[in-house]
Amino acid sequence: MISQGMRAPAGGRITAVLGPTNTGKTHFAIERMLAHKSGMIGLPLRLLAREVFDKVVRLKGTKAAALITGEEKIVPPGAQYYVCTAEAMPVGIGAAFLAIDEIQLCADPERGHIFTDRLLHSRGDEETVFLGADTMRGAIQRFVPQTYFTSRARFSDLAYTGSKKLTRLPRRSAVVGFSAEDVYGIAELIRSQRGGAAVVLGALSPRTRNAQVALYQSGDVDFLVATDAIGMGLNMDVDHVAFSALEKFDGFATRPLKPEEIGQIAGRAGRHMNDGTFGVTAEAEPLDEEISARVENHHYDPVRVLQWRNSALSFQSLDNLIASLDEPPPLRGLVKARHASDVVALRLLAAQDEIHDRARAPAQVRLLWDTCQLPDFHKLSSDEHARLVRTIFLHLSSDDGVLPDDWLARQIDRLDVIEGDVATLSGRLAHIRTWTYAANRPGWVRDSGHWQNVTRAVEDRLSDALHERLTQRFIDRRASALIRHLREDDEIQLVLDDSGDVAVAGEVIGKLDGFRFTPVETTAGLEARALRAAAVKGLEGEFFARARRLAFAPDGEITLSEHGRLWWDGAIVARVAPGSSPLAPTVQLMADKTLKGQPRESVQKRLEEWVAARISLKLEPLQLLQTGVDAKAGTKGALPAAARGIAHQLLENFGSLDFARGALTSDRKMVMHALRPYGVWFGRRAVYLPKLLRPDAATLLALLWSIWARLDQVPPAPRPGLTSFANDAGAPGGFLAAAGFRTFASRAIRLDMLERLEDLLEQGLTNGATTAVLTPKLASLLGCGNDELSEVLRALGWHVTEVANPEPRAVYRRHSKPKKRQAKAEAGAPPSPDSPFAELASLVAAR
Repeated sequence: MISQGMRAPAGGRITAVLGPTNTGKTHFAIERMLAHKSGMIGLPLRLLAREVFDKVVRLKGTKAAALITGEEKIVPPGAQYYVCTAEAMPVGIGAAFLAIDEIQLCADPERGHIFTDRLLHSRGDEETVFLGADTMRGAIQRFVPQTYFTSRARFSDLAYTGSKKLTRLPRRSAVVGFSAEDVYGIAELIRSQRGGAAVVLGALSPRTRNAQVALYQSGDVDFLVATDAIGMGLNMDVDHVAFSALEKFDGFATRPLKPEEIGQIAGRAGRHMNDGTFGVTAEAEPLDEEISARVENHHYDPVRVLQWRNSALSFQSLDNLIASLDEPPPLRGLVKARHASDVVALRLLAAQDEIHDRARAPAQVRLLWDTCQLPDFHKLSSDEHARLVRTIFLHLSSDDGVLPDDWLARQIDRLDVIEGDVATLSGRLAHIRTWTYAANRPGWVRDSGHWQNVTRAVEDRLSDALHERLTQRFIDRRASALIRHLREDDEIQLVLDDSGDVAVAGEVIGKLDGFRFTPVETTAGLEARALRAAAVKGLEGEFFARARRLAFAPDGEITLSEHGRLWWDGAIVARVAPGSSPLAPTVQLMADKTLKGQPRESVQKRLEEWVAARISLKLEPLQLLQTGVDAKAGTKGALPAAARGIAHQLLENFGSLDFARGALTSDRKMVMHALRPYGVWFGRRAVYLPKLLRPDAATLLALLWSIWARLDQVPPAPRPGLTSFANDAGAPGGFLAAAGFRTFASRAIRLDMLERLEDLLEQGLTNGATTAVLTPKLASLLGCGNDELSEVLRALGWHVTEVANPEPRAVYRRHSKPKKRQAKAEAGAPPSPDSPFAELASLVAAR
């Protein structure tokens, strides 16, 4: 149930499902909602709300689903599932399940206060789910500490391919602009060069948008030009996203895009299990290496402050209302949102005597505030928008209390004209949205059902007309002559463009992606087989040329993705697979049989050398340790037998090994001394190499473990700089161990942080520090709450004890050590004293 006020409402389980784009978060939320008897989901866009509503209708029927946005209200009697925009979510409707999508918009300067209010106050009776980017984890932990977290990994790879001209973009590309003018200009250029493009803007009506997307999805056009509206969950079959600019106007100033904004939009490429690419085009400068790497690996700065505006407003007077809107945030981590159009309009109107006289009673103050929340669909100046709000308020506050029917009819009739160009029709659609909004507001019109039907009919006519003009302006429909050319020409001339498209007589027949040719889906049967045979024959030279280029490619042109794929020249060319040992994986080419003989061998050799060099560079401490293991006994650099046994185990276990330091004899000190030059650290609970805890090394080790373990899906690696986190996603213990973590009571702690934790405990044990002194330090060190800290300490073998001397107080003490391990060690046969594992066995027994 949605409620207001600063105190977080009571409710059922609260879960945050966080991760990058293409992780299925929204699909998960819909499934969870439909599993409950009732539910509500708040979405960031009207277009997305309509898409989700249509899906719920297909699954549950028209009587079960309701749609509420600023401009649409479809609420059948007894509706169970409400699909809304975040701003339009109704207050006071009980729902067993509630979800908020794109919760990272809490940080958005324009709309963030709405999402922050939903985060703080909106709850389902049985279950609440927040969906969004992992950058919100810390903020949610702070303001909703009872939240359970689930991390979701992206289904597919996302790779940066640099800059390409508009005329050389691959098919199934989406080009992103940040104004209607940019979108239209790019679409016209693509029409003249590539045949045409569909366009999607946030200002389009759902009807126009759906018609444009259908053109793209059906294959009538291979390009989509859109604003950043596509970044908010609108799902289409996009293989490549190209940014035409890297700056946007945010309502106040033109500023560079943030890495997380680039990632949100670029993530539209490669839906579900299909890999995707992103890059720049037109006038945009290439991304620097740091930003492109952060987008590829989904590493963004955490959200540190949330936009906030007081929602507990006072309507006793205009002055009280303005004062309550001006209240400062009540908590650290919240920042006062800048004035939106509703507050600007309110301040302008409150200064007018006529409005001030009309809005004296609380009911009239509330009515004025409701009127001020009319969205500025036309993007007018503040004064022009305030004049429109003033006109509506004067009608609503008159004796009739509603918008006059004849006046409203005149406003609508002058918009019901389908002649005109794209700009004219877009302007009329923006205007009709104002009256659609008014018709859906309770009490603003006499017959809301009638006016909703009238405004919807006009919007539909304008939408259809706009779709027709967009199609005429931006799409050149060409008839396919592929089959005719195949039948008439004895020789088929294949043409390969820079984007990988393979064409015959100007018509695309397939795509060459790396060393793999894929024919277009529109061909089948005998024609498809003949087409592929012709393509294979005609592409032999290209395969040979690409193999030669890759064989001599510099290291910087080859990359290894987080899913173990090797990328070159914008395509996946191989995958890394388990080899003879954990640190020596093999390379499996992803290439057609057309690549064969010496060219195939040269590609295989180059990629194997690159992988080996990558491992050697990033895991240099382990490579150094390997030299000590391989050196013959008695030669310079050779390790003693006992030290060699431990070193061998470190190599087999991705750089860390669990056992206690115990009481050290002179021989054991010799082992530690022998391994110290190799960077080996003997901790209380593990032997490890601190240099391998660095992000690059830890990420690579975790990937190598996943490959060695033959996981179907590689879990997301711990974020760089993260030293402790709740393993809510259930990442395998071996995966976390390879990344340098150990799990205690479901919390993963990095090995060096584990040492610091027990150092503090040992110091407290020595100096008699109380739990009141130590607990805040320990909780801060791990970044967790006291309850979770208690579980971690219990798993580590520590407990709280009351002592009396010199005064009663609570302190931390170790559990008494059981003797089971010693008895077990004595019962078993001892290893040979000449074995390299003898020392390791004695160390384990000493625990």
